[in-house]
Amino acid sequence: MNNLKKIFYIFFSNFLILIFLICVIEIFFGYWLKKNNFGFHMRAERNKIAELNVSHHDGKKINFIYKRNFYGFIGNEFVPRDVKIVFEGGSTGVEMWKPIETSIVGVINILFEKDGVKKKIYNASVNGKSIRGYTYDFNNWFTKIPEFDPEYVIFYLGINDRKFPDDEEHRFYDEQHSKELKKKIRDYVKNNSFILEKIKKIKNKYFMKNYFLYDMNKKDLYNNFKYINYEMALKKHSQTLTEEDKKHLFLLNLRLNKLNDVINRSSFKPIFITQIKFDGLAEKRMFLVNEEIKKFAKKNNHILIPLDELIKEMSIGDFFDEVHTTIAGSNKIARTIYENLVW
Repeated sequence: MNNLKKIFYIFFSNFLILIFLICVIEIFFGYWLKKNNFGFHMRAERNKIAELNVSHHDGKKINFIYKRNFYGFIGNEFVPRDVKIVFEGGSTGVEMWKPIETSIVGVINILFEKDGVKKKIYNASVNGKSIRGYTYDFNNWFTKIPEFDPEYVIFYLGINDRKFPDDEEHRFYDEQHSKELKKKIRDYVKNNSFILEKIKKIKNKYFMKNYFLYDMNKKDLYNNFKYINYEMALKKHSQTLTEEDKKHLFLLNLRLNKLNDVINRSSFKPIFITQIKFDGLAEKRMFLVNEEIKKFAKKNNHILIPLDELIKEMSIGDFFDEVHTTIAGSNKIARTIYENLVW
């Protein structure tokens, strides 16, 4: 009996010492007590890394590494004060299913370098994010990055603003944290723990698996394919707005004005870029949202790149689903944006 007590005492004492050491390490090296700790936000984005095996619609398979850095941006680590141009988008800006150098942002950066332009765009896109999410970022993400003061922020928007669902799932996309207490505690620990961060890095470096296979074979979308460009859309869509259209555009303007409040109290210059779907502007809501974004940008003297007007034609192979571009599609969009950038 005495031996059991002794064993228990040794075990319990060592356990307490271990807990104490963990607490000391976390207090000194973690982010709990730092002024700009990461809180609940950036739940899935910090230090994310994955090896992807992607099968494209043309049968071509690509293996590559997708990663996000310490601050949650796509790509390699950076010094925050060096960031002068930020790109905000949803999954159409993330472009997780292709190598970073073939994404819209990646191609523009390559063109910068090729033309001797000393500029680089840093990609802060997050899947599912809409205008509300962009507004949220400035209060809950970018403010937590020390010496972060970009000169320009590019807003690539429209597709995720065609609908305004208010359920928990879609709020998560914009706010990047859950409302549930259990998940909030988990997210808070994951974002601020030094030990968990190191374990994640070790796991990514030595035990990363080829865990994702995505089949982009969406041939059913291409039946009777027809691209509707801006001129065609002007004739196709009735200028008479339904009550549902009016309500949607009213809510869209509320969100744009909230984003504008952030812009007005910040030092960066915004650049607004409209979007297209695989069939261009065949969808009336896509057309109306773009028109409203352009009116907003012009009214507030913001830089505008009307991609929906500039892209005259896209082919079947430029999209692998309704909204996400293939390597060829991203290349076309990137070159169009690059040619129309105003610095």
